[in-house]
Amino acid sequence: MPLALRDLQAEMAAYLVSGDDADILGSIVSNAIDAPARLRIHRHQLYESLATALAGTFSTVQQLVGDAFFRAMARAFIAQTLPAQPVLSEYGEGFPAFVDTYEPARGLPYLADVARLDWALNVAFHSPMGERLTAADLSSIPGEQLPSTKVGVAPGTCVIHSTYPLDRIWSASQPGTSIATVDLGERGICLLVLRRPDDASFVALTEAEAVFVASLAIGASLEDAALAPFANDAGFDLSVTFRRLLDLGVFVALQQ
Repeated sequence: MPLALRDLQAEMAAYLVSGDDADILGSIVSNAIDAPARLRIHRHQLYESLATALAGTFSTVQQLVGDAFFRAMARAFIAQTLPAQPVLSEYGEGFPAFVDTYEPARGLPYLADVARLDWALNVAFHSPMGERLTAADLSSIPGEQLPSTKVGVAPGTCVIHSTYPLDRIWSASQPGTSIATVDLGERGICLLVLRRPDDASFVALTEAEAVFVASLAIGASLEDAALAPFANDAGFDLSVTFRRLLDLGVFVALQQ
């Protein structure tokens, strides 16, 4: 009896992950190419197309390790995590965590952080730009209400903490760079990834600035978010930080 479509799809998905065609082989018609070969061709094409999509999203990782190493790593990830939806730009969220545990990459301990930055830039780039908060918007709020005001962080904005000089590693891997070497022990860094009008980018933050942004991102009021950084940095300058973030377009416009 032919399999129901849902059962056939389930068996096909199982084959694509495991490569074991025992369950589905009887449902595949042979012609000039026999059924096992047809399945292998389909599986190969799937893995190659997904690996290519991952290479586009994690281009910095690929640049650092080379195409052959990257594709081997991508295929290992694909075998564990097939796409759950059809938009390939949304595929790969779990790749940085996978890189962190991928044994052949153990000698590159910064690689997972590079993957996190690549993914964050991808998310930011595909996030809606929308209207941004301006100084004029804030000037319209009565002074006594300002401390309790909550400002939202724009879609795609995130903070990445790394114990490595992630900004320099990323820059050194870009085509045409003038950076020849990077001292991995020089410093860690916090990077703010954000959507720009035409692309996505990142800027460095201090730890105190990162705490301020993180507090606003989880819904803290301006007053509470302003107090949080002082636990780490008594010299935190709220006005300078807020002006800088405002100019960068980190915050969404206030809801009317």
